[in-house]
Amino acid sequence: MKEETKINWAILVTGWGRNALDTINEYEKGKFKHSNISIVIYEQDPCGAAEKAKEAGIETLKIVKANFPDLISYQNKLIEELKNRNVDYIFMLNYKYVIKEQMLSAFPNRILNIHPSLFPSFLGTKTAIQDALEYGVKITGITTHIIDNKLDKGIILAQKAIKINNKDSFETLYPKFSTKGKQIVKKTIKIIEKMHFDKLKNE
Repeated sequence: MKEETKINWAILVTGWGRNALDTINEYEKGKFKHSNISIVIYEQDPCGAAEKAKEAGIETLKIVKANFPDLISYQNKLIEELKNRNVDYIFMLNYKYVIKEQMLSAFPNRILNIHPSLFPSFLGTKTAIQDALEYGVKITGITTHIIDNKLDKGIILAQKAIKINNKDSFETLYPKFSTKGKQIVKKTIKIIEKMHFDKLKNE
């Protein structure tokens, strides 16, 4: 491995992007020795992650799904832009759309997601935190995984547990996810760095 070789990352965001913003902050501090965040693709304004990326000198690109006739044509545009920038890995941080087969094939085993539950609990939902509260579980958490063609499945990379106290509400529980989310994303990127360069050494 050449010393200057780094993994080229893209971050996909469709919301405000708390996890993505925290990740860019860690990136600015030099926490990822073998990674380069080359672009943040976002959908809405305001987007905290996109604003932070611009401050950090990272390229941003706004692509709005509603401007395309369907999800596949929208993701074909994503593929084109990502390929043009030689992106190695994609991290979906607060990204709401299901990735279709064309994009999975374009980046096989290289698209990562973060989900606010401990797999295999509370899958296939956008309200996993609320669902955990309503169900009454005492432990929930966060999972990062490499996605495949099944919703909220694929290869688990990292997990962090979060304790739910009797008095917790969504308002008191959500900040715990923000704190743990920053930790697990950092850990996940380092896992991918090791996997990627171990594979290169063995080729």
